Amino acid sequence: MSALEGTARRAVVRIAERDGGYDRSGARFWGSGFFIAPGWVLTCAHVVGNGGGDVLRGRSVVDVTDWRDRTTAGRVALALPCPDDADRPPRPWPLPDLALVEVDAADDTECLWLSDRSTIVPADISVHGWSRDTGELAPRHGLGTASGGEGGSAMLLRGEIPVAGCSGGPVVDTGRGAVIGVGKGRGKGDAGLAVPITALRRVADDRPGRDRLHAIIRAHDRHHYDRYRALGTGGSWPGLQQRLREAALRAPVGGFTPRLRTHLFARLAELTPPRTPGEVMQLVGDTKRRMIQDPYHPGVEHDPRTWREGVGLLYDLRDGAGRAKEPDGERDLELEAVLLYSARVAAAVSRLGHDRDMPHLRDLSGWLTGEAEPLSYVIREEIRQILHGGSPAPEAPRAAAPPGTVELRKPERRDVEPGPGGPPTRRRGDVIVEIDPLLYGDRYPWRVKLLLEDGMVTPLHADDEGVPRALLRERLREPVAAALDQGDVGEHLAELHVVLPRELFDEPLDDWRLAPPGAEDDGFDPRTMPLGLRRVVILKDRRRRDQPATPEWKKRFKRASLGPMTAVPLRREAPAHGHDGPRREGGHVAYARLSEAPGTAVPVYCGEVGRGAGATAMDAALAAGHGVVIWRRCATGHTDCAEFHERAARLVCEAGNAEGLHRRVRNLRIRCGDPDFPDPDALWARSIALLFDDPDRPPGPDTPLHAPGVRPGTAP
Repeated sequence: MSALEGTARRAVVRIAERDGGYDRSGARFWGSGFFIAPGWVLTCAHVVGNGGGDVLRGRSVVDVTDWRDRTTAGRVALALPCPDDADRPPRPWPLPDLALVEVDAADDTECLWLSDRSTIVPADISVHGWSRDTGELAPRHGLGTASGGEGGSAMLLRGEIPVAGCSGGPVVDTGRGAVIGVGKGRGKGDAGLAVPITALRRVADDRPGRDRLHAIIRAHDRHHYDRYRALGTGGSWPGLQQRLREAALRAPVGGFTPRLRTHLFARLAELTPPRTPGEVMQLVGDTKRRMIQDPYHPGVEHDPRTWREGVGLLYDLRDGAGRAKEPDGERDLELEAVLLYSARVAAAVSRLGHDRDMPHLRDLSGWLTGEAEPLSYVIREEIRQILHGGSPAPEAPRAAAPPGTVELRKPERRDVEPGPGGPPTRRRGDVIVEIDPLLYGDRYPWRVKLLLEDGMVTPLHADDEGVPRALLRERLREPVAAALDQGDVGEHLAELHVVLPRELFDEPLDDWRLAPPGAEDDGFDPRTMPLGLRRVVILKDRRRRDQPATPEWKKRFKRASLGPMTAVPLRREAPAHGHDGPRREGGHVAYARLSEAPGTAVPVYCGEVGRGAGATAMDAALAAGHGVVIWRRCATGHTDCAEFHERAARLVCEAGNAEGLHRRVRNLRIRCGDPDFPDPDALWARSIALLFDDPDRPPGPDTPLHAPGVRPGTAP
């Protein structure tokens, strides 16, 4: 038995129904699991789902038996995804198919090392678990390879895949000594499926889960640090990983060693965790740009939930066993990048001002200062400046902060670039939602993308078959929430750009909520409040983005951006006769009038524009080049068109330019959005909508799909 196999076996457990743990016949055996932290077992949801609703709800315990045949009680803390009916669990269980089981009196267990890497395949692997395929319940393991697993899909396993009962057991990368997956099931022949360990991030998709994931990762990293300090390299995962690296290179290995990783992760785990993946990715991106001195484009968008995963992104494009060095061999770029990133993490956490972080920040900054000594002078000095440098005023003499502290008050002048170490001044990017015209009957295809600050667009989610209009809100809820987390950094929130067919212009996008149906609504929870009350929601026209921007469109948007703006009726008769009144203006007449309007004019309308006379007028306005339009989505229930036009005209004038409209429209939505006590002075703005269509941002979408022989916008 190899050291890796033996260590893994000591962490793997078997899971059975209550009072079935001591039954070696396996009659009441459900599957396998493994310790990831003291008191915490990770397994598949379908394994514990055998116990039905009471087990899944945590009302009934399960038996967890370790390698010493010691059985203790475990309670399911979380199953992903949680089934709609816990008493009738799904078969097969959909991804991610993971469950966390809290185990009593399990503080002295062996825990496996969880990979911090986002790119984890292809890899040589070993798969571990318990099975009764030979008649008696016994541990099993097999060797093979893993591939796939990107984008939330399952990993494909090939080789000596263990038999039934090993579901929930670990899939271990034998080259790096880390768990990269959880066995899910056996396929045909020598094939099997596993859940990537990165799916564990889904635990953090809600607010309580975020705290739970942080607590488990903290316990995991602290466990391995304590064992390393107690046992050294002989009986710890860092020692095993070091031997695997040396065996791969056939020589001693320096650089960012497993020892350094263990020390660093234990310190990062003590800090307040990142609030969004965007906070991690911004620090990773800034660090990579600093190291390679060129624009950095990741190509694939990652979804880190912990500071340790940011470290993995700084070396996971390498082989893992080697070192990233410059051609002259003098600089270890990987180690420099990791320590520089970690200093930026310390600065970011220090800015939060939490007293509980201060002793851990002092520990981390002191450790980083010591480990940075062998680095190049430029990087060593930059790390020192981020952690300790600065003075209250630019003109004052430069003085170091007290040893071991993180000083965030930086001078204007200094020897290194001030941006990376200072507070974030921008969001990481914005989110684009593209909805195509009807494709298959009543179905709208959609895509969600991330627009980074340098203009790069990264696809995140898509449905090329599409969904009916009534299902758009629900189908887009999770993808949009995940994408916004990629763009948000601290208090700097990503904007939401929605590119729509014109018949969907009256869709209440600003009222959409990111919380699932039935979630508790406490009014001001950022996760449950309507999108338009918290962040900028920008509506854009889908049709005219299929062609190069017209001169009229470019000219008018530029003029509106400079201001000062004025208002013009979208339909000439609406202010006097209402949106459903007589004397309707024809489309050609409206086009002529709106074409002659000043370049700073903003069309205003008190009714809907997705159909009828409002749609005709909107078509005319867009053809005339208008990129900023204000209207009201509701078609009935109001007779205040004159007041709406008057107030909207005042709003446009006070905003000054196009950019100034966002804050004022959001403020109106908040004031009239209270269901019990709306502001009477803002009721005129109920259902207010804003088209803000910059021809240069975002870049034009891909040509939309359409069924053979069918024009976009028409049913087949």
